Amino acid sequence: MRLGSGTFAVCCVAIEVLGVAIFLRGFFPAPVRSASGTEPQAELPAPEPSAGSSSNWTKLPPPLFSKVVLVLIDALRDDFVFGSKGVKFMPYTTYLVEKGASHSFVAEAKPPTVTMPRIKALMTGSLPGFVDVIRNLNSPVLLEDNVIKQAKAAGKRMIFYGDETWVKLFPKHFVEYDGTTSFFVSDYTEVDNNVTRHLEKVLKREDWDVLVLHYLGLDHIGHLSGPNSPLIGHKLSEMDGVLMKIHMALLSKERAATLPTLLVLCGDHGMSETGSHGASSLEEVSTPLVLVSSAFVRKSGDIRRPRHVQQTDLAATLAIALGLPIPKNSVGRLLFPIVEGKPMREQLRFLHLNTVQLSKLLQENVPLYEKDPGFEQFKMSEKMHGNWVRLYLEENNSEVLLNLGTKVLRQYLDALQILSLSLSRQVAHYDIYSMAVGTTLVLEVLTLLLLSVPKALGPAAELDVPLSSPLFSLLFYLMLLVLSAVHVVVCTSAESSCYFCSVSWLVAGGAMLLISALLCAIMSALTKTGVSMKPRSQCVSSSQNLASSNSKWSELDLLILLGTAGHVLSLGASSFIEEEHQTWYFLVSTLCLALCQEVCRNHLLSSDGDPQCSLHVELGPKGDALVLQDKAEGCAMLEADRTHKTASAFRQLGSVERRMVLASPWAVLCCCRLLRSLNQTGVQGAHRPDLGHWLTR
Repeated sequence: MRLGSGTFAVCCVAIEVLGVAIFLRGFFPAPVRSASGTEPQAELPAPEPSAGSSSNWTKLPPPLFSKVVLVLIDALRDDFVFGSKGVKFMPYTTYLVEKGASHSFVAEAKPPTVTMPRIKALMTGSLPGFVDVIRNLNSPVLLEDNVIKQAKAAGKRMIFYGDETWVKLFPKHFVEYDGTTSFFVSDYTEVDNNVTRHLEKVLKREDWDVLVLHYLGLDHIGHLSGPNSPLIGHKLSEMDGVLMKIHMALLSKERAATLPTLLVLCGDHGMSETGSHGASSLEEVSTPLVLVSSAFVRKSGDIRRPRHVQQTDLAATLAIALGLPIPKNSVGRLLFPIVEGKPMREQLRFLHLNTVQLSKLLQENVPLYEKDPGFEQFKMSEKMHGNWVRLYLEENNSEVLLNLGTKVLRQYLDALQILSLSLSRQVAHYDIYSMAVGTTLVLEVLTLLLLSVPKALGPAAELDVPLSSPLFSLLFYLMLLVLSAVHVVVCTSAESSCYFCSVSWLVAGGAMLLISALLCAIMSALTKTGVSMKPRSQCVSSSQNLASSNSKWSELDLLILLGTAGHVLSLGASSFIEEEHQTWYFLVSTLCLALCQEVCRNHLLSSDGDPQCSLHVELGPKGDALVLQDKAEGCAMLEADRTHKTASAFRQLGSVERRMVLASPWAVLCCCRLLRSLNQTGVQGAHRPDLGHWLTR
């Protein structure tokens, strides 16, 4: 089928767009969402399970705390609180962590580690996707069910000071707010003073239930000079003073209050060794989470390392603390140490509400939820919980009741862990089949383009696309049969949840037809290209045939082509996106060494004699074609002829020019090594010393 170059290019672009769209649909999986909409939960909470007896616990438990203060310090790394810097610069916080009435955790933040997705995870308990990185620049209103929306619906009075991202996410939820922009990175003083200046008055007032403070100064210092800057210590000391002021004010309020207060210290994300964030290094995903309240038992001299939890666990914990329903899309679990001081019946009630919410989310997002180990564990726990309630209502105190309650607690905690893990995996589950289909389409079109470029750039600007003959070839039908079998096997798998399996068979069959036809067209084009080429062992002497022989790919051509393709493919992994320069350094060094080898072979190891190839030149039948015949059986390869001509040209150069040709690849190699040492980049090695540090000093 003969096509113009423009028509061929349009068809290729259309297929490329289709392949990229299918790939992106698999790369960005559908989020875990509740089917009941974005409004706060209006249905009644799950009643307390009972076996043979009626329970009067059918409503949400009352709040555990009268006031909650959430202090979010942007880019607060876990070692800034729990490490040596915390001991040195945050003595009051360290005292609360080690000997105060508090619970400490290391909360893991999932990538992308930027502010808006992290706030979303903290308040909704769900796992944001990479598309939220774009929304971080101009945050839209958060419509998903969240703790702030639940608190407003329950009549809680909330005040906010700090990063204006909160005001954009929750525009009509705070009775009082003062937002500060986060894009003036050079300012790390006023941006925090604008938050602290309100504390004196607010802490004396009683007309609020929730106070949210978001400090940006530490993040700005990290972007400016990194985590090892002397400014970090001063900022941590400032934050320690703020926490002490808030804690003292809360303790004074508890004397007249019936319920204790809760102070929460957390970070939205960490900070890499370069001071940046957004990726998945350990320093960027590890954040501290400290909960301080007089309701907790004060710690003795036994200091244990903070337990690792998920950042999404805070949403469920805050909801229970404020007496609110857990957000419907939350995949987090209640931090049990917060309620372990309560009576056994209340502890079981809190855990039951959390497992019911997670099990509902699992039912709405996983087709075979009944076979999930977490769901089976939940049903077993709920049954045992009902038996415990029946025993509790019959006799209040007994050793049997205590042992059964402890067992039910362990069952609930195990069920919570498995359910949360199953839902988190569902969010991070990539649709490999759809990604493979999209990648195959893209690579086939790219290959066909590469094979057709020489003809498409010719004077006729037309090319013969081999589509008609492959459609009637055995390879086409065999390929179509194999793809259909693969599609049936994948889509009938028990664990299949692929997007490409949900489309109609007509669409899927069209995609399989297209993939098979493109593959056959590529094979046909490769066959024609191979037939048109002369064998490597044939010697030529005419200018036309010599030009065609020079168009054959050399080792360097193959190295450049394969290296470029490998570098492009390496960008498909997140680790190579963060360290893509390492692949580039390797390829440039390899290319320079190959150039050195090529120069030495062509100009130093070739002989002065003529190529050992004797040829006969005869006229063709019409007298206008040259027929080349080989007289010697051991005729030298075409490569020898080209090498001889290059070597002859090299010997015509002067001594200085010769040295420059021989030294140029080595000079380029040395320059590349020097540039590599000038400034360490990437995530893993940016903190290492380099020439840039030396020049700065």
